Amino acid sequence: MITYLMMIIFVLAVLLSLSLLYLLRVPTRLDCLLSTQLVGTIGVAILAILSVIKSQPYLLDVAIVLALLTSILIVTFTQLSKDNS
Repeated sequence: MITYLMMIIFVLAVLLSLSLLYLLRVPTRLDCLLSTQLVGTIGVAILAILSVIKSQPYLLDVAIVLALLTSILIVTFTQLSKDNS
């Protein structure tokens, strides 16, 4: 079971690095926002799986805080987009 979860973490880490590379080359602010949201979601998934593997419940708390921060990012961007229009 742990080997399977470690393989999932490895795949997520590769996707995270590809997302970060894409984040450096995005053409618009909307693409930047969506890429940042993807990075946050992958980070939450990695932290949740690590919490299970290591039996450390505080990592799950960190994952929840990261998920809340990425959702606040979406709300803030939406409000800023309305103000600029």
